[in-house]
Amino acid sequence: MTMRKHESIVTLEKPSLEEAEALVKRAFSERKSLIIVGNCWVDYKGRASSKLEAGERIVLIKEDGSVLVHRPTGYEPVNWQPPGCAFHTQIRDNVLQIRAVRRKPSESVRLSFDRLYLVSLLGLVDAGEFSLYASEEDMQKAVLLEPSLIEAEFKPISYEKRVEPGFIDVYGIDKNGNFVVVEIKRKTASRDDALQLVKYVESVRSSVSRNVRGILAAPHMGKGVQKMLATLDLDFKPLDPRKCAEILSRPETRKLAEFFEQSR
Repeated sequence: MTMRKHESIVTLEKPSLEEAEALVKRAFSERKSLIIVGNCWVDYKGRASSKLEAGERIVLIKEDGSVLVHRPTGYEPVNWQPPGCAFHTQIRDNVLQIRAVRRKPSESVRLSFDRLYLVSLLGLVDAGEFSLYASEEDMQKAVLLEPSLIEAEFKPISYEKRVEPGFIDVYGIDKNGNFVVVEIKRKTASRDDALQLVKYVESVRSSVSRNVRGILAAPHMGKGVQKMLATLDLDFKPLDPRKCAEILSRPETRKLAEFFEQSR
């Protein structure tokens, strides 16, 4: 066995079952996270029953009591338990067993190891806030997937529509049957953005017989932009990049987002 220590991190390389058991129990008693790499199999009992046959896997047990069993490939765990587990550890018939139990709902998962390559106890500190952001392209996809981000009953009919001054981000129809030109900006909208939008609106007006509206969608407006939009008869819609990112992260919208990407 090789042991490596670094402050609140302890790593055992190729430990014996007894050495691994001692470190695992220490991690549970100190409420630390664990990484275990070895040959293991998994038995689950709860709302259903399942068995994962033996294989070399990476097991993560976090300080909140959550458990994730990963194969060497893929990003999703093949077995997992949510936070709040209680743990029981023992060596039986030359096998290290770790049992994670939850009361509500009643379920348990038993991890069995007959060979261990690495066990790491991790005393980690993470106080950083998570911020999810989106690019202008992501914001455009979010609007196409959830048009109400612009306004109720807005219906997109095209995106990246080519007009003489350039490309319209999203082109659609409002609830009153007016054509709508949407210009999306990732950062604070400027006067130049308002002037860009009015060029697109005028180009569309020259080719249709219906009323055309222009909407500048951005997180915020810069100084003087609101007055310019009123002068140019354009609208502004606050559009939060983080909200757009959340929409794109939903499992049910990922395939549609991929479709928009492939159809470019």
